[in-house]
Amino acid sequence: MIEILNKELHWIDVEYWFSILNDWSLIYLIIPFFIIELIRYKIQNRLSKDIIFDSVANIITLGGFVLIEYIIGILFATKLYFWVYYNFSLPHLPLNWITIICCVLLADFAYYWDHRMMHRIGIGWATHTVHHSSPHFNMSVAYRFGPLDAVFPLLFSIPIVMLGFDPILVLLSEVFVQVFQTLLHTEIIKKLPKPIEYLFNTPSHHRVHHGSNRQYWDKNYAGILIIWDRLLGTFEPEVETVRYGIDKPINSNNPIVVFFHGLKRLGHKVINTKGIGNKFLCLIKPPGWEPK
Repeated sequence: MIEILNKELHWIDVEYWFSILNDWSLIYLIIPFFIIELIRYKIQNRLSKDIIFDSVANIITLGGFVLIEYIIGILFATKLYFWVYYNFSLPHLPLNWITIICCVLLADFAYYWDHRMMHRIGIGWATHTVHHSSPHFNMSVAYRFGPLDAVFPLLFSIPIVMLGFDPILVLLSEVFVQVFQTLLHTEIIKKLPKPIEYLFNTPSHHRVHHGSNRQYWDKNYAGILIIWDRLLGTFEPEVETVRYGIDKPINSNNPIVVFFHGLKRLGHKVINTKGIGNKFLCLIKPPGWEPK
């Protein structure tokens, strides 16, 4: 087994399998599952213009996010990763199953901390609140992104590159974690067998994360493994029926309003807060912080 795990792999094979798991999952899994969700809404007499327009707004925010991410990726992130890789990393690691598994686990752990930070500092929540602002919960909500959602992960990915992991492998691992997250945005799947619920993030755990119920705030940050939340004190099981959305609803399906409402609210808060120091604290303190 060790010999198999240590066997050096070719990039063409690795990129092929990541393509199957990441890129093509939209065709063979995510879109079909979303269609099933729409049928379920119809059967339950819950299919409404609000859900349709909300889903359309979600996809449009994805377009804005991808544009920003593409610009950052081409002009900055990829070059930064390789610059760190060739100048500040430990000895470069070979490409085999062990390094791939380790890289995915590290990307998952980095996602936990990136996600936690997005909830716990003002500027992070200003962009991430977009994802949480939908009052619905389905596959399209997974693609509801804020304008700066591609920026903050850099802070947590660079240390992985510094450990000697190939930058492309790091990027592929990050995408894999994101795709896994996409599959959790559904009400169709209730609770899975206990061993799975204990180790892995599941739709039940992620419904909690999207809850506006007070006991569900800032819980279940995990990407793939829920054990990070269990170990670090941020786990909450799904007990009370989840109410989706944020504590101050935006009540709009206008994609521009959806995409920029968090930054707009933060901007108003900064402008109306007295003192340069307090204005800066609005950016780094938790979203509910107010100066004394």
